[in-house]
Amino acid sequence: MDSFAHVSPETLTQLYFVINSHLVIVLGYYCLLKRVKGWFFRRCDDHAFEQPPFGSFVQDGSKKPLIPDPNLDRNPTNGSDRNADSLPSSCTDEQTLHKDILQRTALDIIDVSAVISQGLEQHEYMDRARQYSTKLEVLSRTLSQKKPVPLPSLSSQPHQVLAADLVSYTDVQQVSKIAAYAYSAISQIKVDAKEELVVQFAIP
Repeated sequence: MDSFAHVSPETLTQLYFVINSHLVIVLGYYCLLKRVKGWFFRRCDDHAFEQPPFGSFVQDGSKKPLIPDPNLDRNPTNGSDRNADSLPSSCTDEQTLHKDILQRTALDIIDVSAVISQGLEQHEYMDRARQYSTKLEVLSRTLSQKKPVPLPSLSSQPHQVLAADLVSYTDVQQVSKIAAYAYSAISQIKVDAKEELVVQFAIP
């Protein structure tokens, strides 16, 4: 009692209310547990003779066991795994996207090995070589008719070259201008690389 001599009345009042509130809470929990315990035992006594033993199957649909048999809801697999139907949608979407990428890549690639090489027989090869030689002879005749007469050589006919008229100054000047224009145009040619030489497949 001497320990509480220096405690104020307000503190004692607060302590009293705290102790009472804790007692009320403890009593409430005790009553609640007692009611739940009584209800549980009554349910067990009521269903003790009504429910079949564990693992048995009830034909009447109105009565179900407290612990259902896990084997009742199992359907026959018929050789297929049930996990295949329960795959997440993300895996299915990834497989579909992978197949689309493979199909688009297969369409863009040219399979050179699949091209069938046509082998020529010996007589076919000789016929084509004969036709090629004939076309070359025809073209050589037409080109020889249109070919201008070559200039005389200085070593064989120097007198004809020396006796010929001189080239006029205007012609020389015109040729020089044309050559200068051509050189200027060729030197200004530039190639702008706008695209890559090696184009990659647009695969996401």
